[in-house]
Amino acid sequence: MNDRYRVEHDSLGGIEVPADALWGAQTERSRRNFPIGTQRFAPHFIAAFALVKKACALANAELGNLDAARAALIAAACDEIIAGRLDAEFPLSVWQTGSGTQTNMNLNEVIANRANQFGGSAGPALHPNDHVNRAQSSNDVFPAVMHVAAVQRCDERLLPALHTLRRALAGRAGAFADLLKTGRTHLMDAAPVTLGQEFGAYAAQLDFCIATIAEARESLLALALGATAVGTGLNAPPGWPARVCARLAQLGGVPFRPADNLFMAIAAHEPMLKFSAALRLLATALLKIANDIRLLASGPRCGLAELRLPANEPGSSIMPGKVNPTQAEALTMVAVQVLGNDAAVAIAGSQGVLELNVYKPLIIHNVLESVELLADACESFALRCVDGIEADPARLATYVDASLMLATALNPHIGYEAAARIARHAHEHGLSLRAAALALGLVSAEDFDRWVRPADMV
Repeated sequence: MNDRYRVEHDSLGGIEVPADALWGAQTERSRRNFPIGTQRFAPHFIAAFALVKKACALANAELGNLDAARAALIAAACDEIIAGRLDAEFPLSVWQTGSGTQTNMNLNEVIANRANQFGGSAGPALHPNDHVNRAQSSNDVFPAVMHVAAVQRCDERLLPALHTLRRALAGRAGAFADLLKTGRTHLMDAAPVTLGQEFGAYAAQLDFCIATIAEARESLLALALGATAVGTGLNAPPGWPARVCARLAQLGGVPFRPADNLFMAIAAHEPMLKFSAALRLLATALLKIANDIRLLASGPRCGLAELRLPANEPGSSIMPGKVNPTQAEALTMVAVQVLGNDAAVAIAGSQGVLELNVYKPLIIHNVLESVELLADACESFALRCVDGIEADPARLATYVDASLMLATALNPHIGYEAAARIARHAHEHGLSLRAAALALGLVSAEDFDRWVRPADMV
């Protein structure tokens, strides 16, 4: 050991580790062997990992599988990690072994070394494998952390953000409830609706997505802990899965439980794939909502221009006065990224071989990235776009008055063919629908005014 390095040992021998680092040999080997990309596991994922490690230590102590003194030291080290005080000690790339073993060992080594510092020379020595990792394998701990982290970020970030956007859309639906407008199907004029009904549909889409995400979240409450290396629970004491899940539920406030089949829990990741698919569903809904809003706001003079969006920043470096629907554009880009993330998760999930899926880091990295992007984008879209959307009542009324599809109200009275003849005549001769009906002698002025009332058609 010198001022810069110390030598740590593992089953492959000795290796120099930065003298002030809390990690050990296996972390250092991974740091050197996987210089791939810039992606690292987020601090909230590392905190979830430490929460699981703490629950494991406490459960081991309760079962007599670890002495109370060591369990207490492990818990204290985990608390520091959870509080974010040791974030710099977790330098490993996402792109590492597919079981996440090196990140598991990174936690084990940092926890053991920090616990040894707490204990001092008079305290019991802690070993990363023998004590911190007791009754565990990377193969069951890492997927358990995947579930815990996804549930935490779903609860803390995604669902609150979705409710914020949903409230914003519902608020606009209420504000626009009485504004008649031309409906459009196939991008062509259709029967009238209200602007409030359009925005109410957007809120309903989010209601469906929220319910779907909440249901998929329930699948993540089942944890792989207790499977150890291959699903048999080798080296875990009797009662371990239930005890550690109970401890984790107590610490985190979420009712985690042992998976029904521990072999499946490490060999396959259907619950994560289901959750990712729910995020994909949300992304598709957000694409539709954002694209609709920017289409309705197109203009301001040569587009539909039914909506006015907040002017957040100049839109062009060359065209003076231009303002663009940038929040909608950002949301749609996030949605497309989430679709891509889910595609990779689906492929990775299909690659479980025999007793282990070895695409775990990719799966959780993509899922957590999708959660964070969706949460951020939904909050921003609500705050910087939806809350400030205004309608143009005059433009809405102009389109309603000009719409030939008001002829649909004539169908029950004169039949589809006659109503279509009126609409076609009006279009071909540049007439209003009323003028065309009178010119053809198919409807009296009194009947037309009584039958064709847009407000009654919504």
